[in-house]
Amino acid sequence: MSKPNVLVLGGCGFIGRHLVHYLVTNDLAGRIKVVDKTPPLMAWLNRAHSVAFADERVEFTSANLINPASCQNAFRMTEPATMTTTTTTTTVGSGWDFVINCAAETKPGQTDPVYEEGILKLSVNCATEAIKTGAKRYVELSTASMYSDEKVPQKEDCPVEPWTMVGKYKAKVERELIAMEELPYTILRIPICYGVGDRKGLTPRLIIAGIYKHLGETMKLLWTGTMKMNVVHVEDVCGSIWELLQTDRSIREIVNVCDDSDATQATISELLADIFGIEIDYWGITMSNMTKLDMAGAIEEINDRHLGPWADVCTRDGVLNTPLTPYMDQELLLHKHVHLSNEKLKSYGYQLRRPRITRESLEEIVKDFIGMNHFPRTLLY
Repeated sequence: MSKPNVLVLGGCGFIGRHLVHYLVTNDLAGRIKVVDKTPPLMAWLNRAHSVAFADERVEFTSANLINPASCQNAFRMTEPATMTTTTTTTTVGSGWDFVINCAAETKPGQTDPVYEEGILKLSVNCATEAIKTGAKRYVELSTASMYSDEKVPQKEDCPVEPWTMVGKYKAKVERELIAMEELPYTILRIPICYGVGDRKGLTPRLIIAGIYKHLGETMKLLWTGTMKMNVVHVEDVCGSIWELLQTDRSIREIVNVCDDSDATQATISELLADIFGIEIDYWGITMSNMTKLDMAGAIEEINDRHLGPWADVCTRDGVLNTPLTPYMDQELLLHKHVHLSNEKLKSYGYQLRRPRITRESLEEIVKDFIGMNHFPRTLLY
């Protein structure tokens, strides 16, 4: 039986690169086409991911998926050049079996038009092209920031009241895909995703914890330890994508992909304290609420406090060029709960590879960055 051909959109991003690695190392796909605006050589890939991208089954195309013509070109399936031909040729009447959209503008602090193009227009272009080319399945990665509730784990049919800009436009994408009656979609809502290569999920907190080790001070956080911060390891995002593609029961369904940790700010902070040997404290609700009077100013002050020491310790350890930063956007520090139920995911028979977040799984992230000289060694050792 022939293996499916897979198109990975946004394949050089954090989840995308892990998905390519997952497909290659498990020998799951016949062909893998990676599409991204950033080429692999400029994407800060680690060694394992670089090896996966160099596999003969993997091809890369640079594209701007916001542009319909560029998106159409990204979906084009071509036959590689042979001894009798010098150029690639389009394969007529053949399309990608699985299209997985990991592409989106996820950088916080952008304007509405940036997200409208980089999330809504991009995803609609990709879904439309998937229909036109006859894709058997289409997976869209969405976000868990759709609704905030501390007490009740949110299911897929929860009220949709997004509290981030990414959430606002991903909610619009979800509605657009649902309206496309011919699209065999599966939408995955992802909470805080972590793992090797993560730069936006938990890594800023890892960096800041390291900075407080360097400063010899207590790391004091906004709000309280009970704030829900549910997480999922990137391995489980990749594993669930693939397993959900193996059943028709997941067609035209929304599925939360979350681990069993039911993690809170305290869960994560205690792991950070253990790794870096620091003390953790919280400002509490009353004091934290006072920052709402000038949230932008408060965030600027917090970031200024961290950026200088980070630069100093990087210089000290010879970390001269790193994509990592302790900068935290205002949205990341709001008193909002990421609190999901993974009951539906498990109803498909999926078994979590990384059911709970651990010290080892966070150290793994830091050690990988140290190996690439992106993170100061002395903060960990």
